[in-house]
Amino acid sequence: MALAGQRDAPEPPDFGILKRLAQDQLVYLLEQLPGRKDLFIEADLMSPLDRIANVSILKQHDVDKLYKVETRPGPGASDQFCFLVRPRVRTMRFIADIVNADKMSGRSRKYKIIFSPQKFYACEMVLEEEGVFGDVTCDEWSFYLLPLDEDIISMELPEFFRDYFLEGDHRWINPIARALQLLSSLYGPFGRTYGIGRCAKMSYELWRDLEEESESEGQGRKPEIGHVFLMDRDTDYVTALCSQVVYEGLVDDTFRIKCGSVDFGPDVTSSDKSIKVLLNSQDKVFSQIRNEHFSRVFGFLSQKSRNLQAQYDRRRGMDIKQMKDFVSQELKGLKQEHRLLSLHIGACESIMKKKTKQDFQETIKAEHSLLEGFDVRESTSFIEEHIDRQVSPVESLRLMCLLSITENGLIPKDYRSLKTQYLQSYGPEHLLTFHNLKRMGLLTEQSAGETLTAVESKVSKLVTDRAAGKITDAFNSLARKSNFRAISKKLGLIPRLDGEYDLKTPRDMAYVFGGAYVPLSCKIIEQVLERRGWQGLEEVVRLLNGNEFCVSGTGGPGRRGRQPARPTALCVPLQTALRGTARPASPSVLSSPSSWAAAPSRRSRRCASWGRREVGRPGEGGERAGATQLEARRALRSALCPASGAHGPAVPVPPAALPGHRRAHPAGYKFIFLTTAITNSARMMEAAIEAKA
Repeated sequence: MALAGQRDAPEPPDFGILKRLAQDQLVYLLEQLPGRKDLFIEADLMSPLDRIANVSILKQHDVDKLYKVETRPGPGASDQFCFLVRPRVRTMRFIADIVNADKMSGRSRKYKIIFSPQKFYACEMVLEEEGVFGDVTCDEWSFYLLPLDEDIISMELPEFFRDYFLEGDHRWINPIARALQLLSSLYGPFGRTYGIGRCAKMSYELWRDLEEESESEGQGRKPEIGHVFLMDRDTDYVTALCSQVVYEGLVDDTFRIKCGSVDFGPDVTSSDKSIKVLLNSQDKVFSQIRNEHFSRVFGFLSQKSRNLQAQYDRRRGMDIKQMKDFVSQELKGLKQEHRLLSLHIGACESIMKKKTKQDFQETIKAEHSLLEGFDVRESTSFIEEHIDRQVSPVESLRLMCLLSITENGLIPKDYRSLKTQYLQSYGPEHLLTFHNLKRMGLLTEQSAGETLTAVESKVSKLVTDRAAGKITDAFNSLARKSNFRAISKKLGLIPRLDGEYDLKTPRDMAYVFGGAYVPLSCKIIEQVLERRGWQGLEEVVRLLNGNEFCVSGTGGPGRRGRQPARPTALCVPLQTALRGTARPASPSVLSSPSSWAAAPSRRSRRCASWGRREVGRPGEGGERAGATQLEARRALRSALCPASGAHGPAVPVPPAALPGHRRAHPAGYKFIFLTTAITNSARMMEAAIEAKA
């Protein structure tokens, strides 16, 4: 529904250029090794490579056999080996073993290593130590960016989260900066850059240096991206830890979306085969339900089934010419849509079966209580029961981390109790996991006497001390702590409601969590864009441990102060926090079970029917790292531009709903998301787990 005075958001830039550039460079590198060759591919590069250059393209350029790295070549292998790998030490040792084995057997071969996205000095050192550095040639495939959809670009670096936030490894900062430089050179200089977080600041500073070194690139180009927002993942852990209740998020949780596609198994396809489905805006069914709350998906699919059947039934009254036109113009599209509809119906059924077995409603109730700070003791008891029943080691960790962050750390007694119960249930090898979670700030223990009230008092004193020119030692002591409760109150992350949250016509970004919580990262972006900077958000910034910045222009000489041609915003979350025989869809299959109906919670009057929130009284004032976070940001786009809702429903936000709100002239923003990798709570927990399978 268009609102008067609003203008539509612009069309996104053509990111297909990124794919073509990556393909052309890869072909060039393969041709540097003329003749028949075998290609060894790192496992986590296979899916991205398939999106860039499929097997037929590789065959056209003399690639004979394809091997997965860690697989030894067979006896009929060619005389040339090409390795397409990530810059990892263990992979270098694998390559060195192959080269040395050939030397010992007297076999003469040519070896070429192609690093993606770039090579690191440590890899060259390993090759030298193994005595094979002179036997191989090394090159770089500068494959920094993979467009997954018209508004999602991924660097496909899932190891970044563990490497940086746990190990403190800064090696991926350079690829991030070069990815931003590539976008700037292709789509014109950026108008304004915002950011928060230590990694975001380092990435920006290196990007600025790269821009200054190559100031001629991109000059004279019409800017296609107006704003860039960089944000660290640890700025908003809570959003990534909350249960997802929108369709795309649940698909990711259940089936694991990988590189923009998902493998639906026999339980979905109703056959003995698995089907790989690309999930993007080209899927006519998925594009309409990806952002919807799961409780609304069944009704949509039921209606879609009836509409498709009606279109098929039209052929009965057609003459020969009309039938010919129908077959040539519509039938193929209808069959494809029917196939996709059947798959998404099967996916919904699988999701429903899994979630109803896992006490999903009770989990949602506990999460809502933690977010609001009500009945925390009862939620802690629920987590203890969850651990004792050994429901899932990953889920138990997720709930403990959510409890820790919302309470600014666990009191020593609770920390020791939960830790002991977890180790007894899932094994003592997880002792290192707790150490890792503590280092990442996900599961921490309060110091003696450091109650939540004391911490908030200390933080409040620091925040109100405007004379302090730098963060004090007392504030530094909280560096790895969360100040979620104070931030939630200041930004209004818990919506005030007088009745049940309306999921059909949502009024804010909280709809991605059933109306219970507005994603922190999305709220920050909204406020900063509205204010054109961090002015008025000083208290929030200090609670988030600072490292914020706001710069006009890309940062290179001669580029400052340029006005963007279009109001397009590029969000760069460093690890975002975010997918047989056809069967007819009958309305009975799509009807929602009665167990999903709204039922008030006994604790906090929350309705946990797939995350819907129901309130009997006003609540306290108040990222999916991956699908839910992306959907919330699409909702943010609608909030800033209610007239345009390309993804999901329009979400108009009245000025009164925004604390400190100062709305300028209405602007239609188009949000584009560039991330190191799309993640979710399970992937975050797995990054910290040290237990071996």
